[in-house]
This record gives sequence, C-alpha cells and structure tokens, in this order.
Amino acid sequence: MRYKRVLVKLSGGALSGQSVWGFDPSAIENIASEVMKLHAAGVEVGIVAGGGNIFKGELGQDWGIERAEADNIGMIATVINSMMLRGALTSRGAGDVRVMTAIPINTVAEPYIRLRAVRHLEHGRIVLLAAGTGNPYVTTDYPSVLRALELRAEVLLSAKNGTDGIYTSDPRENADARRFQVISYDSVIQHDLKVMDQTAVLLARDNKLPIHVFDFNSPGAMERICRGEDLGTLITRGADQFA
Repeated sequence: MRYKRVLVKLSGGALSGQSVWGFDPSAIENIASEVMKLHAAGVEVGIVAGGGNIFKGELGQDWGIERAEADNIGMIATVINSMMLRGALTSRGAGDVRVMTAIPINTVAEPYIRLRAVRHLEHGRIVLLAAGTGNPYVTTDYPSVLRALELRAEVLLSAKNGTDGIYTSDPRENADARRFQVISYDSVIQHDLKVMDQTAVLLARDNKLPIHVFDFNSPGAMERICRGEDLGTLITRGADQFA
C-alpha cells in the first residue's frame, strides 16, 4: 500500500447525491461501500464531511443570520452527516465507527481528543471527525488538512462530485481544458484555483501533506489511489504535469 492512514474529505453534497438538499440513500450507500472497501484493504480511515446538504453559509446572509451563528449551524450539520455515515457504515457491518466532534455533544458523539483519535485509528476503527475546529469563520477544507496532520495521516483524499481532478479551466465549458496529473501547492495558490480554500492549501504546503483530488463516483477510486494508481490530480511539491 502506498498509503496506510488517510483522511478523506467529503462535501455535504456527496450525501445529497443528485438532490440539492438532504440525503440520497443511494449516495450514502455508495459512500459507505467505498469506505468499507478501503478499510477492508487495511487502510486506517478518518473522514471529514461537510454540511452543505443541510445548511449552506450563504443562506445565513440571505436570512439575516450573522456569519458566526450561521457557521455554528453549519458545524452542527456536519455532526448530523457524520452520525448518518456512522449509521450507514455500521449497518454494513463496520465493526467500530466513532464520531468525534469539536463541539461537545457527549450523548451522541465523543469529544475530539487528538491522541484518542489516533488510538482509534491504530485499533482499526473508522473515525468520523465533525464540527470542524469548533470555531466559526472556518470552512471544512481547513479542518480536513488540520485533522490529517494531527492524526499523522499520510495523505488527504479530497473527494469531488462530477470532476476527476483539477483542470486548466472548466472542462464543461472549454473542450481544450487539460487535467493536471500533478500540480504544485504554489500553482494552486497563484492561479487561485477553487479546489480548496487557500488557507488549507497553505497549511498542507507548509507541512508537506499531499492531497489527491479525485472523482468519488469512480468505483474503488480511494483504494486504487492507496494501492499506487495515479488517479485524478495530486497536489504536492515539484513541477506541474499534465495527464
């Protein structure tokens, strides 16, 4: 295995599937299946899921809710999504799945304690990391990199819906768009590519954390990446390369 411990970043939209809001049972089933494949291959798995399928930050502005309060609502949405994924994974036979949250909700989830989370991974448990950092004004991109570093993950797997990597331009609008096989952190930042928040990319760059951007709807993609296949786009140091 190229990677033995990974942090998977899922958008909230991954749980809603083709719907704009809420949950799509087939999408959740697919997520659970892909995670189980990866776990069965012997990879230690942590997951950070967004909350956009329940509450998007821009709704707060539309409704006159101040940013800090809207972000708190969004963090609770990530707890709900993590609990939904825990239920889906355990129903498929996952032996031990833990939800750990940066906001204390002790009746339904464990508090996030770094060394306890590391121990869970070492014991073969799947760990779902909810509520970001517990602070507003932070999207789930930054906490996904932060948690990957804290848990000593070897890579961040950034799952995308409807795209198989990072392109020079939108391939749906430009037939000449080219996909990067490898792109440097600095290129992502300098060209203001919207693959992740720049703060997250900077944190990954400064700590040399590789990021694989891939199409989650490609069957077995996460396992194949961990086994050494070069799917999607790898964000790392070095020169840019096209597929």
